Parts: sequence; C-alpha cells; structure tokens
Amino acid sequence: MGVGSLPLLRPMLATLGELPGGGGWSYEFKWDGVRAVVYVEAGEVRVLTRNDRDVTGSYPELRALPELLPRGPVVLDGEIVTLDGAGAPSFARLQQRMHVREPAPALLRRVPIHLYAFDVLHLGERSTLKRPYRERRQLLDGLELRDDPVRTPPSWTDDRGADLMAAAGEQGLEGVVAKRLDSPYQPGIRSRLWVKTPRNATTEVVVCGWKPGAGRRSGIIGALLLGAHDRAGRLVYLGKVGTGFTHRMLADLGERLGPLRRADPPFDGPVPRPDARDATWVEPRLVGDVEYRTLSPDGRLRHPAWRGLRSDKDPRQVAVPA
Repeated sequence: MGVGSLPLLRPMLATLGELPGGGGWSYEFKWDGVRAVVYVEAGEVRVLTRNDRDVTGSYPELRALPELLPRGPVVLDGEIVTLDGAGAPSFARLQQRMHVREPAPALLRRVPIHLYAFDVLHLGERSTLKRPYRERRQLLDGLELRDDPVRTPPSWTDDRGADLMAAAGEQGLEGVVAKRLDSPYQPGIRSRLWVKTPRNATTEVVVCGWKPGAGRRSGIIGALLLGAHDRAGRLVYLGKVGTGFTHRMLADLGERLGPLRRADPPFDGPVPRPDARDATWVEPRLVGDVEYRTLSPDGRLRHPAWRGLRSDKDPRQVAVPA
C-alpha cells in the first residue's frame, strides 16, 4: 500500500532518554504538535498522521506545497503546529484544528497552522531513507523552506545539546531531540539513533471515564480517569487528571464522551474505591496527552496535567510509561 506512486512511510520515532553528548549528534527543539508525513506528487498533497490517518482536508494550508518544492515527488517528515502569542507552538491551541475535517475560513484565519519540516524521505526519483541524517538534512536545507505554510526549523551540532535544553526552558518549549548524524531513516521504528529529552515527562493516555465537577465545574467534567496498556496488553489504571483544562476542552470532552458511556470500568484490573466512587465509565476509544512529574510506586501518574486529545494514536497502542 502506498500514496500515489510512493510507498507508505511511517515516521521514525525517538527513544526517551538522557540528552546524549560527545559529538556525532545533531540537536533540535522538540515541537509540540501533530507528527505528519507529507507526500507531494504531481501537484497533489497528502498528509498522513503516524497511524496512517489522512488529515489532508484538516490542513488546507498545506495544499500550497507544490508551489514551494521542486518538481518530482517529495516526502517530508515534520510536525504540524500552531503558535501562541509569544511565537511558541501551542498544543492547546492546535486542539481547535486537530478534530475539524473541513475548517471554515474564519477558523483558518484565527488558528493558522505551520508544518515544521525536519526530514526529507524522498526527493525527485530517489528515496533518501538510507542516506545518513547529515546528508538528508543538507538536502532539506537546500529546499529553502523558510516561509508559511512550511518551515525548516534550525538544528545544531558540536555538542550543543545542553545549551539548547537551557534555551528550550527559556522559551517555554517542550525539550530537545538528538539525532545521530550517521543515522539512516528507519520508518515505523522507535530507534535509539534518535533520542528525545523533554523538560517535563509527557505520556499518552486512554480516557476511560470521568468524575463530576464541583463548584465552578458543577454540572460538567471535574476529572478524567486514565488508563494505558501494560506489557501483557492489559488496560490498567493510571490515575485521574483534573487540571490543565480550558472550558472549551471540557465542553468538547463532554460531547465526545457522552455517546461512549458504559456500565462498568473498562480496566482489566481494580480501580481504587475513592476514584471509582461517582465515576461515569466510557469505552476506551479516546486518546489524550498528559504532562506529569513522576510515576508512583504503584504505577500512578503524579501531578498530571491535561494537554489535549490526540487523533493520531490508536488506543490499543497506548502503553504504560516506562
């Protein structure tokens, strides 16, 4: 299965770890958005998420890409982002676009998106997958993608990872990704040749239920009950999250979770009685992102904060954080 004449290419994924040093690495900021592989061929554009979902209609700005790229097939790997008032990617703001299949002109003006292209997987008549990252980056820079809707963000070498992490903190960015300069592109593989180091831990979670709010949240969702799959494939309880929501997020969650109600918890193990009390359970079909400090000894998320829903991840692929 492919896209036009091009093979289907799933994104290469980074391994979570300490920031590597000692030379031989390229460093770039970790962008807070939706990962996408973009296929451009014969004047047509296709945008696929990391679980092969076609979201071309959701991001019509990217239809301008054939005018910005050389003739012949091109495949780019990157992150779709939208920026806040300070010019930093905002996952919360991107939520307004992620789940809209055909955005209206007013939404396009209010929440414009950008593609931050950080790799090129095919250029002209040849695949670039086996070329080392150093060469792929040179090819990408040669495309001179500097304007909307697509930009090539900068990268640094010379053991600059620590400096870049400090800059990420100052600018409110997610963290840093390090890539071996000699690494080929490995589609669909979570590789140790790429290492992601976030400033705070983040993880994907499955929404399994909710508890009612009180006070200012009376009548709406107060907290979500979360799960993920362990190594045996069992859906286990990770805890609840009650912070990080905007009113818009809570209203949207209420609409999405209403039709998914079920009578009993979807977990393959127990839920602490205080958390289960007054809970409304749902089918485990929605995936979200949370930021958290650490995991407790019993596998619960400590100090989690909600970041938003994800449409680019299958719930069955969501694993307990290591």
